[in-house]
Amino acid sequence: MNNDKKIFGLIGLAARARKVASGGFMTENAIKSGKSHMVLLSVEASDNTKKKFTNMCAHYKIPIYIFGSKDELGHAMGQEMRTVLSVNDAGFAKAMRERMNNDGGSLNESK
Repeated sequence: MNNDKKIFGLIGLAARARKVASGGFMTENAIKSGKSHMVLLSVEASDNTKKKFTNMCAHYKIPIYIFGSKDELGHAMGQEMRTVLSVNDAGFAKAMRERMNNDGGSLNESK
């Protein structure tokens, strides 16, 4: 749980540094343009959205994690609900991945 707070804090820092693209359209553009270093997808995302972004991230070889609720992701960014977001900075993405991988396996990573 402590790692969750740190991850949400990092999302907030990245958002204030304008290194996050949120929402389906902006995240898709970040992935396809090569700006994305990591994608976070809400556990509440629809099956269609999960499949779409999982396949897209596998194709572009971008790590994707299923993490947090829509409210939590949006709140971390200082916005309303967000289903999917892209971290567009290698440093922020690395710090988040390290914390997620140390969380005892409660998070999922796909390619």
